[in-house]
Amino acid sequence: MSKNKLSERDICTKFITPAIQQAGWDIQTQIREEVSFTKGRIIVRGKMHARGEQKRADYILYYKSNIPIAIIEAKDNSHSVGAGMQQALNYAETLGVPFVFSSNGDAFLLHDRTGNATQTEQELALSEFPSPEELWQRYCDWKGLQSEQARTTVEMPYYDDGSGRAPRYYQANAINNTIEAVARGQQRILLVMATGVGKTYTAFQIIWRLWKSGTKKRILFLADRNILVDQTKNNDFKPFGPAMTKISKRQIDKSYEIYLSLYQAVTGNEEDKNIYKQFSPDFFDLIVIDECHRGSAAEDSAWREVLTYFNTATHIGLTATPKETKEVSSIHYFGDPVYSYSLKQGIEDGFLAPYKVVRIDIDKDLQGWRPHKGQVDKYGQVIEDRVYNQSDMDRYLVLEKRTELVAQKITEFLSATDPYAKTIVFCDDIDHAERMRQALVNLNPARVKENRKYVMRITGDEMEGKAELDNFINPEERYPVIATTSKLMTTGVDAQTCKLVVLDQHIKSMTEFKQIIGRGTRINEDYGKYWFTIMDFKKATELFADKDFDGEPVVIYEPKGDESPVPPDEVPEIILDENGNPIKQVKGAADENTSPDISIDDESDTKRIKYVLGDVTVYVVSERVQYYGPEGKLITESLKDYTRSTVRKDFATLDEFLRSWTSAERKAALIHELEQHGVLLEALAEEVGKDFDAFDLICHVAFDQPPLTRRERAEQVKKRNYFAKYGEQARQVLESLLEKYQDTGIENIEDIKILTLDPFKDMGTASELVSAFGGKPAYIAALQELEQHLYA
Repeated sequence: MSKNKLSERDICTKFITPAIQQAGWDIQTQIREEVSFTKGRIIVRGKMHARGEQKRADYILYYKSNIPIAIIEAKDNSHSVGAGMQQALNYAETLGVPFVFSSNGDAFLLHDRTGNATQTEQELALSEFPSPEELWQRYCDWKGLQSEQARTTVEMPYYDDGSGRAPRYYQANAINNTIEAVARGQQRILLVMATGVGKTYTAFQIIWRLWKSGTKKRILFLADRNILVDQTKNNDFKPFGPAMTKISKRQIDKSYEIYLSLYQAVTGNEEDKNIYKQFSPDFFDLIVIDECHRGSAAEDSAWREVLTYFNTATHIGLTATPKETKEVSSIHYFGDPVYSYSLKQGIEDGFLAPYKVVRIDIDKDLQGWRPHKGQVDKYGQVIEDRVYNQSDMDRYLVLEKRTELVAQKITEFLSATDPYAKTIVFCDDIDHAERMRQALVNLNPARVKENRKYVMRITGDEMEGKAELDNFINPEERYPVIATTSKLMTTGVDAQTCKLVVLDQHIKSMTEFKQIIGRGTRINEDYGKYWFTIMDFKKATELFADKDFDGEPVVIYEPKGDESPVPPDEVPEIILDENGNPIKQVKGAADENTSPDISIDDESDTKRIKYVLGDVTVYVVSERVQYYGPEGKLITESLKDYTRSTVRKDFATLDEFLRSWTSAERKAALIHELEQHGVLLEALAEEVGKDFDAFDLICHVAFDQPPLTRRERAEQVKKRNYFAKYGEQARQVLESLLEKYQDTGIENIEDIKILTLDPFKDMGTASELVSAFGGKPAYIAALQELEQHLYA
């Protein structure tokens, strides 16, 4: 067979792989073929979802098993040598790979992204493919890894537990970029990674490789919640075993190498401060700070004290939301991120769950409410005469019927979807969270009778509710189902199966908004969690339109004088109420189980006058559903309009679609391709009609053609009586295939395995039935003829 008749896979096997191996690359450890490095974006419409296309590289080459340094995109020989280059460059940018190759089996085209080559692109003969050592040397020059120690550090492999688990591509990028920065001597390092993408696992692999290489011998991991430290110690960090300990107020043992600690455990009052001062300032080589945008809210600024004390150590900050204000800057202290992985990118890659937004506007929120002269609330307080609007609701004015309406909309949504879907309701304060709990309990008597913990208030002031937090986030525990909260669950809550996030809270901080949205972004396929819904009652989701929501962090910090950089909480964040009064926060040292940014019982709440009214009627003014669109923006669009625009991107005209449909050897492949582009046919059938197959749904919705049901199409075929030319057994098979089409659609009858099922298995074995047509090619031809008659 001539070379230009070979398939792409044959070109790889016969020409590209041998050329790479001849250059000295090991097929077992250095060459990986057909590597899918994304999962495919989850596309949601209605109650349905589908996966988009995965990104797949033909070859990724590694010098060591953990460092990708080259990518090759292969094409068959009917293409030019460089035909795959643009696709390969796209992949290389994502993977952070410097050397990019395209090949059609005749030669290689090399694109050098390092900027160090005399020629960016050059063609190489098959025999001229570079060796691993040559590319590794060029890689090290590019990364500035000159010393032997630097290379030893970078070459240290990942921890491997034998399960086959390996870092995802973005985790590998984050780990490698961080370790390379350490190897070059960088002392302050920032990693920005969206909530739910595995920051702790990434931190573990960074620490493991630095520790195993001997580059860093004693390491401190700082977090600001007890649950986070314990989860880290018992899960991702477990391989450190006896080398690891958790610092407590009662134990200081300097014989360990890996230390985990709360800020609160080593800061606060003078006695607590003495704990970290029992270590010498140069004791730790490396400090990793989790959620580094926050830090302790104690007045003595815990970050500055701890990190300044251990200022000779390398400091690595991890956050999903770097804080950048005129007073506070993550980047001013840590430097520009060595790697960023955003929520938008995580959703695009299919590693994070997309969301749809149900925006509900209530009349009194939008139109306002004003008391009549001398009106008193249910407790006899004379209500201040002014217009109360959305910013006052639940903070200064409590309309009990509004709380009941919000609870009713939540209950209706869960009843229509999944009554046991884990739900977090974010309220303005603890009082609001308790009122919401009561309203939800009263609206769900049957569920609460099943288990009183169906609805729980989980706030920082009450032990019983806090004790249920672990059960709420545990996918295997059904209860609690609904958690009402204020601040306690905004961060550090790994709620993998949370399917509904309700926003009935005033949210003005972008950092807080991102953290709250992060409660729903985890995917858990084992429990059917692929996407989540945000139900917004207070316009919080307008922040999605803010350019800062998913943009790169920008430094706007204004240092005063010549002071040296300090961690972000040098100026403690002061949270103000609507009147500009500071809300008292709990000192970090008070309770190891309490996050320092949580107000146990806001002092201003007790001072703030709240008017409570039980007789003011409220109603929903508008309700709309918005979907996460392909560009990362929320779109308000009907399923039909979305389908029409998506199909017409692939097929500009009806004739173009008909040609593709007719020429497709398997209609199921074309249907799958459309679904990967976001056409959710199952959801469309729910809306248009379940009796239509994919062909008629698309022709009707995208091209305004009158549809035929599957039964109508089957009846038309029967009237033509073209089966008569076949023998009895073959005719019986075709008639049964037609019945199957009528019941279930075209995709099922195209799979030859259908011949092993009822009613076919009663007619004979699959091989016997195929033989009735004269063999498999004749059976396939008969099936294609049946399809031609169906869609004539």
